This record gives sequence, C-alpha cells and structure tokens, in this order.
Amino acid sequence: MSDSEDSSSVSSSSSQEEITPQPPSKKQRVAKSATSAPLELAPSVQSTDQQRKASIRSKQKIIVLLDQARLETVKNRRGMFELLNCDDHRELCKKKLKRDPKEFRPDIAHQELLALIDSPLNKSGSLQVYIRTNNNVLIEVNPTIRIPRTYKRFSGLIVQLLHKMKIKAGNTSTTLMKVIKNPISQHLPPGTRVYGLSCQGTLYSPNGLATALIPPEPTSDLPPVCFVIGAMAAGHITMEDHPYIEKMISVSEYPLSGAAAISRILGGIENHWGIV
Repeated sequence: MSDSEDSSSVSSSSSQEEITPQPPSKKQRVAKSATSAPLELAPSVQSTDQQRKASIRSKQKIIVLLDQARLETVKNRRGMFELLNCDDHRELCKKKLKRDPKEFRPDIAHQELLALIDSPLNKSGSLQVYIRTNNNVLIEVNPTIRIPRTYKRFSGLIVQLLHKMKIKAGNTSTTLMKVIKNPISQHLPPGTRVYGLSCQGTLYSPNGLATALIPPEPTSDLPPVCFVIGAMAAGHITMEDHPYIEKMISVSEYPLSGAAAISRILGGIENHWGIV
C-alpha cells in the first residue's frame, strides 16, 4: 500500500469521527427535561379529584339520630371510669342506683353504630349520624370514623368522649366524635322531614319506604330526611318526646332489633339511589 493511500484512509477516518454526533451529556439531558412542557395528565387528575369532592359536598345526606342511648360512666373500685352496663354492674344498679340492670344496654348503641358506619350509604358520603343519650347529651359522629369491633374498646372510646367532650384521630387533627349543643333541631338543615321508627308506626317495605319518603336522587333539591331510631333496651320512640317528628313508621310486622331495622332502612335507600 502506498503512502497516498494511507494518508487518504487516515483523513477519511478522521472526517468520520468529526461527523459522528456525540451523545448529550447528563447535564444536557437534565437541562432539556427541565425545559420541557409539564405532563398533560396532572391537571386532569387534580380536576377529577376536585369534582369528586364537590359532588360529595353537593350530595343530600340521610340523617339518623340514635335516641335514648344508655351511655353513662361509673367509677369502679380501682378508681377507673367504665361504661355502665348490665353485665359488669348488676349489683351497683340494684343496690346503689335502685334501677333495673336490664335498662343499661350500651351494646345496643354499639351494634347500631356498626350497622350505620359500615353501610355502603355511609361510605358513599350520604349519611350523617347523631347520638342522644338518656342524659340528654348530644353527640355528632364523623362519617369517616371506624367504630371499634369489640365492645371493650367501644366502651373505652365512649368513656373518653364523655369526659373530654371530643375524640380526635391519632395521626391527624380530625375530630371523630364530639359533644354538641342541644337540641338536635338546630343541627338539621332547614325543611328537614323527620320520621320516627316504631313498631306501632305505618308499615312500609324497605323499597316502599325509600320510594315514598326519600328524594329520587342524592342531588335532589327536595328537603332532606331524618330518621329517629331508639337505642334503648325497651320501649320505642314517641311523638311526645320529639314534637318535630312528622310521622311514625315501621319496616316490619315483626319486632326487630335496632341494628336489623337500620339495615332494612339503609338497604332500601341504597337500592333506591343505586348505591351498590
């Protein structure tokens, strides 16, 4: 091979090296990505979330008042406060309080709260629950609360509530339960239609009750509905105790527990509103 051929091959290879583009450095890549336009998906996700929150706020809520709940505290021999109940304080009820131990059934309020808070109606943001004790203490329940599954933990929660007047979530400042001012009527939206639940009331099937008394849609402009349901061991709600009750209703021709009656009412409303 001649010297001319060698020089031409060297020149061609050097020209190829000059023409070959170099990959951008890491700094150049970062700068290029920083100047690129933002993702189009981000604003749409934020907008959807805002629409979801707005729709929940605009929904009409079914209001439930658990009335005459036996939630009272008593100090035990160790100086600790407990929730008064017929199982642990039978002798105290008979001898000191001179009252029938069968009246003290805080477990009824526990069962009814579980039925309400665990319902699809509540999880969809369409339910608001209040409790009024036999001592006329009015309690507001946050729909996002998780009611303790065991009675012992529920008892400790209520004792703390009755002494501190409110209960907050452990990780946030959200108030889960709090004592509010009476009467319940000042916490109801204007025009609320109130119905009392009693075995002596007008009989409805769950679906028939929802069709007759509940607005056709959660976003309807019709007045909201409130149900007053007893949380006591014996007796029933009367219009004399609640003059704002419009009508007494029943959901079965048989005697039912409060939790069973609540399940039938909420099931009819969920079917009526298409909540699955």
